[in-house]
Amino acid sequence: MLTMIFSSVNAQETKLLLSKRLISNLSQTPIGNRLTEEINGKKEWKENFKYLDSIEIYRITYLSDGLKINGLLVKPKKKGNYPCVIYNRGGNRDFGSLKIAHGAITLGQIAKEGYVVIASQYRGNGGSEGKEEFGGKDVNDITILTEVLKEIETADTNRIGMYGWSRGGMMTYIALTKTDKIKAAVVGGAVSDNFETIKDRPEMEKNVLAELIPNYVDNKDSELEKRSAIKWAEKFPKDVPILMLHGSSDWRVKPEQSLNLALVFEKNRVPYRLIMYEGGDHGISEYKKEVNDQVLKWFDRYLKNDEQLPNMEYHGR
Repeated sequence: MLTMIFSSVNAQETKLLLSKRLISNLSQTPIGNRLTEEINGKKEWKENFKYLDSIEIYRITYLSDGLKINGLLVKPKKKGNYPCVIYNRGGNRDFGSLKIAHGAITLGQIAKEGYVVIASQYRGNGGSEGKEEFGGKDVNDITILTEVLKEIETADTNRIGMYGWSRGGMMTYIALTKTDKIKAAVVGGAVSDNFETIKDRPEMEKNVLAELIPNYVDNKDSELEKRSAIKWAEKFPKDVPILMLHGSSDWRVKPEQSLNLALVFEKNRVPYRLIMYEGGDHGISEYKKEVNDQVLKWFDRYLKNDEQLPNMEYHGR
């Protein structure tokens, strides 16, 4: 009897996924008109979105540090054992928060290729409990997703990648130094040096960093350093290949941030590939298809195909 009680309590303690709510009629959501067209009086998916019949999109709520955090989960309808991708959104507060469109398009484009994709709103955002810290304790909201995925029947948690854009790239960099559960990573327009960010965009310091980072005024330099991967690149694992994508005309996060971090990765022999898109903006919108292809190829190599890591020792003739 005691064993049964202990097992029951233990199961309750380890349950992190509190709810999973299927978005059952995507065509009736605010993004529906963008995804559909009327043919012979009947609504059908546009050609580019026919894949939506092959995936399921869920709103989820899970526990992180005892807080209820909201997010999205997108996975193939077909039963299977799929590699996983943790997607880290950009922005702060409502700006960049996850919408159904992210589930259908950004996450859906990956899920349709045979991946379970999960994403967090971060604490304090999208109805989540707690307070956002822009790369502080809210990083726990993404590292815990490696455990949340264990409660998804079709998720293969031995094959997890991480994908972050802008602030989400910064979150990805920090997360890679705090968990050993990630096998490959992709970042786009990623923040790697917040000291440079506030030089380029002083309003970011006043309107975002100072408002969201705890004790910012008293501990400005130490807090910025914690959120600037270029300051601690030696902490990066040497067995997680990182694909870095950046537009050369990005004004929100200047391309030098990725260029400079790549040089530090080089010194520390961190496996990386940097692709700089000429004339690309912050979202590299001018090369969207190419970017999506590169992201999928990277995850296919290291998650689906279990490709051997590149030889980072100096070698050759």
